[in-house]
Amino acid sequence: MIQAPPFQSISITPFSQKLQKPLTKKKITVLQINLGKKCNLACTHCHVEASPKRTEELSPEICDRLIEVILGFPQIKTVDLTGGAPEMNFGFKPLVEAASQAGKEIIVRSNLTIFFVPGYEDLPEYFTKHRVRVIASLPCYLADNVDKMRGNGVFDRSIRALQQLNEWGYGRDPNLQLDLVYNPPIPTSEEKFSLPPAQMGLERAYKQHLSQHFGIAFNQLLTITNLPIGRTKQFLQRQHLDRSYTQFLENNFNPSTVEGLMCRNQLSVDYLGNLYDCDFNQMEGVSAVDENGEPLTVEKLLDLGSLDVIETVQTESYCYGCTAGCGSSCGGALV
Repeated sequence: MIQAPPFQSISITPFSQKLQKPLTKKKITVLQINLGKKCNLACTHCHVEASPKRTEELSPEICDRLIEVILGFPQIKTVDLTGGAPEMNFGFKPLVEAASQAGKEIIVRSNLTIFFVPGYEDLPEYFTKHRVRVIASLPCYLADNVDKMRGNGVFDRSIRALQQLNEWGYGRDPNLQLDLVYNPPIPTSEEKFSLPPAQMGLERAYKQHLSQHFGIAFNQLLTITNLPIGRTKQFLQRQHLDRSYTQFLENNFNPSTVEGLMCRNQLSVDYLGNLYDCDFNQMEGVSAVDENGEPLTVEKLLDLGSLDVIETVQTESYCYGCTAGCGSSCGGALV
């Protein structure tokens, strides 16, 4: 039997050292809000570790501050709502309506199955009314693979939800954008380490299969690499693969992805109002800081009257996941 190399034999280059210069922030144009950890699913790959048992969610006070930011800063072009299932957490509709009022692009990262939870059946109509861009997780176009990652019956409910969205015009009306998200299976051995395949080729395969078998149309497929955080990290640690997987990501580092990294023009906000450079840093508790190294909050931004107070993005070894191969972001491949 081949044994995994001992812990000390795997050397990971600090990401900041790999870049050879600080990763600087650009002008903020995207506000991504994680409304909380409540979700109707408990997916095996979830970096948020969301589930039906989680209760953490946005408070009315933080929601009001976020609405002030959305309405008060025209430089924000996109309000990106995530969770958990963002639709289940406090503040979802007030934030959608504030962003709609301000003329922002609104993204909702939906698991689709929420449409069939009592009390949320109106979501397809609501999304249509506010021209919400729906980015939906569908990690494979085959039922068995999806259900293994996300739970029994999730694939069938996801298909029904996509068909509902198509009936409302999503994927067909140019004002109603529907995108799907692919991520690879979590590896169970070093031989199974992989990056997402080429995004355009996989998109063609998705479109052909979903159209032929279910009559489903959608706009884009976004490929996202599994980062070693959250439940993915916990699984890799149990298999003693976490460091070798991170080394695999480092070995596939692509410097041409750095220019387009999402953390550079994005603010990520948690349900407590704390700020991060990206959703992944948020889940690992790596705060965004000002020029004095002090953690930032929504309240501090409002007091300062500026969103552009971060000079340098905080980086960690899992940043190799966003810069490996074709790159990975909330918007899919980078190059």
